[in-house]
Amino acid sequence: MFEISPVGVVSSPLTDAAAAPKQGDEGGPDAWLEFDPSVAAALADLAPGQEVLVLTWFDRAARDVLAVRPRGAADRPLTGVFSTRSPDRPNPIGLHRVTVLEVDGPRVKVNNLEALDRTPIVDVKPVLGGVSER
Repeated sequence: MFEISPVGVVSSPLTDAAAAPKQGDEGGPDAWLEFDPSVAAALADLAPGQEVLVLTWFDRAARDVLAVRPRGAADRPLTGVFSTRSPDRPNPIGLHRVTVLEVDGPRVKVNNLEALDRTPIVDVKPVLGGVSER
């Protein structure tokens, strides 16, 4: 066993999972990442224009789901969740590629985020370029 503690929460206009886009680039709105003040120093080098990966914990997801029909389409074959981006899975970790739009103290505005309002944030990592850019 291990423990993961949230570092913040998502502030988003999305409140209904059924109405949320399946992926951020399919209509995910701009949203704020609201970080706990205890991790403020970790935000020091985030800047507008930077692409980041936001890892979230889908706290409202079903954790007993092992197979789904991709995109909920009845005509698609039952597929193991490790081959899908379904939020319903044994460890419901969300992965969101977004661009930083604004940094305002312990809040970071991003685009294309399909996570629901109040979703816990687990971590943020930069999108890596090629080896020569690292």
